[in-house]
Amino acid sequence: MAGGAHTIAFFTDPRSFVVEAAAHLAADPVINTVVATIAERMARRLDERGDLPDLGYEPWWAIARDEAGHVCGAAMRTAPAPIAALFVLPMPDGAARELARELHARGEVVRGVNGALPAARLTAEAAAGLAGGDATVVMHTRLFELAELNVPGAPPGQLRAPHPEEAQLLAEWIGAFLVEADEQAGREPGTEHGELPGLDDILERIADGRLWVWADSDDRPVHLTGVNPPSFGVRRIAPVYTPKEHRGRGYASAAVAEISRRILADGHRACLFTDQANPTSNAVYERLGYRPVVDMANLVIR
Repeated sequence: MAGGAHTIAFFTDPRSFVVEAAAHLAADPVINTVVATIAERMARRLDERGDLPDLGYEPWWAIARDEAGHVCGAAMRTAPAPIAALFVLPMPDGAARELARELHARGEVVRGVNGALPAARLTAEAAAGLAGGDATVVMHTRLFELAELNVPGAPPGQLRAPHPEEAQLLAEWIGAFLVEADEQAGREPGTEHGELPGLDDILERIADGRLWVWADSDDRPVHLTGVNPPSFGVRRIAPVYTPKEHRGRGYASAAVAEISRRILADGHRACLFTDQANPTSNAVYERLGYRPVVDMANLVIR
């Protein structure tokens, strides 16, 4: 949708953003899952600790309003430096371009934009034009929601919570997952995700029930699946990682299926992202009952 006057309001306090954007985020909580999840998590941290993570810059959240004053979109900048990519949710074409103009007027250099198409692409192209650069898609992603769960046959072992003494192993696995994601997208490892997670971060995720492992029949971890807390009735699964030496044995399918079952049993909706260039993982999730919701992309500006 194009045309009409749009305004952008920025928030450095995620709590204020959640209050202002709540109705909009709740209207389509699956598509809005990334912004909603991160905003609520950082709002809780601000309440509990009084600070936000050190990203090397001041993070922000934004809402777009149409000429009648209604919220018609949202975005945020909370990704690690050096790219510190924006994340843009669906919004009218004019709002996407206005977001780029507002950031340019604020003196913010936009190096990357992730999010829903076409809004993310339009924001990136407008920002690139203002800076005299070009916007290039480096990864096509797809958001899936679980429709009806198809439980696969389970490999030996079981899903369990990680032990604290396994935190170092999980940190290495998440680091490997992030590096592989960058490499698959043709990026220099670390450019999209910044520093790899530390032990304190992993221990916090374990304590919060955000990390799970599939342990084999000898109780050794062979796979990792993460899951975010519920936000507006939706839980997003991420990351999903099996070390190369353990792949091809059905661990990922079994772990994601069991976590998905628990999400549904708690009365929530389940969703996850895939890399469109990885047909293997896409096929796994579709066999489990996940169905495409919206295509997204990661773009860089040079």
